[in-house]
Amino acid sequence: MARNIEIKARIDSVERVAAVAATLADKGPIEIAQDDTFFRCSDTADRLKLRTFAPDRAELIFYRRANSAGPKESFYLITPCSTPDVLRDSLTLAWGQAGRVRKQRRLFLVGRTRVHLDRVEGLGEFLELEVVLEEGESAEAGVAEAHALMAQLGVGTDQLLQGAYVDLINASQRT
Repeated sequence: MARNIEIKARIDSVERVAAVAATLADKGPIEIAQDDTFFRCSDTADRLKLRTFAPDRAELIFYRRANSAGPKESFYLITPCSTPDVLRDSLTLAWGQAGRVRKQRRLFLVGRTRVHLDRVEGLGEFLELEVVLEEGESAEAGVAEAHALMAQLGVGTDQLLQGAYVDLINASQRT
């Protein structure tokens, strides 16, 4: 399993943050359309999603992270898939769907950090940072890097969110 430090924040403008990210980035922007189907998991810290990019290209992603605001450690495992519709049907029959998230992602790479600027259908605009940790590296190093990059991008701690996009969508549908 791989590890990273992740933060998610609501932002006022993808374009504003993208302009700053472009000055810091080693690579990007890369535009990616994503359709994520989440499946039920018994532990609230666990997530299983099928991320579809095209009819013949997807990734099954399992991850575990705390449901708290602010930088948090995440453990994840990614499995490529060439038959996403069949896999979605199988997992839906076995576990049931927890929700679906469609988004347009703009990706920048700043050193070892993936900067995601997301326009999420039905939710709005968000920043997600993923600081990829080395084997055996302390989480604190990644947290410090995430905080420093947040400051450079003009994102405050008052903008941080907890949970996944699917949680925000499901909560908005209950109200």
